[in-house]
Amino acid sequence: MTGDPRPRRGTTFVTRVPDAPDVPPTQVPPSDADARAREVVGRMIERDAFSKWLGIEVLEVADKRAVIRMTVRPEMANGFGFAHGGIAFAFADSAHAFCSNSAGEISVATDCHISYPAAIRVGDVITATAEERTETNRLGFSDIVIRNQDDAIVALFKGTVYRTKKPLP
Repeated sequence: MTGDPRPRRGTTFVTRVPDAPDVPPTQVPPSDADARAREVVGRMIERDAFSKWLGIEVLEVADKRAVIRMTVRPEMANGFGFAHGGIAFAFADSAHAFCSNSAGEISVATDCHISYPAAIRVGDVITATAEERTETNRLGFSDIVIRNQDDAIVALFKGTVYRTKKPLP
């Protein structure tokens, strides 16, 4: 029906598009949500043996955002001498976890996929930037971009999480 004033039933997606700050992000005072995010990710990384094995270094954490870095080691190579695709996936998945759990509630991945526009080589220093793009009451949708030391995009990851509403331990 056209002209029906009643709202349509279904899922409502709320997109957060923050205004760009007038100062660089490193100079913006942290919010309470950002402080909580740093504390949460600190607790997560302490217990995350796999992220430690990868050699992940947490560079930046804010509410619904995480930036991490690692160096690709020889034991991470596939039979062609490039980084195994699972290494890039796991690296992006860690960034996704830090980003999507930053509010302190357990969020678990329900769907993730990755594309590899360029090879990742042994010795590359890769950086993943994870940002939540939109959310519903129970779902979060994030983009993770992985770049190498030359700032070339080497992987693009999209992830969806289900929010359990349970607090992180």
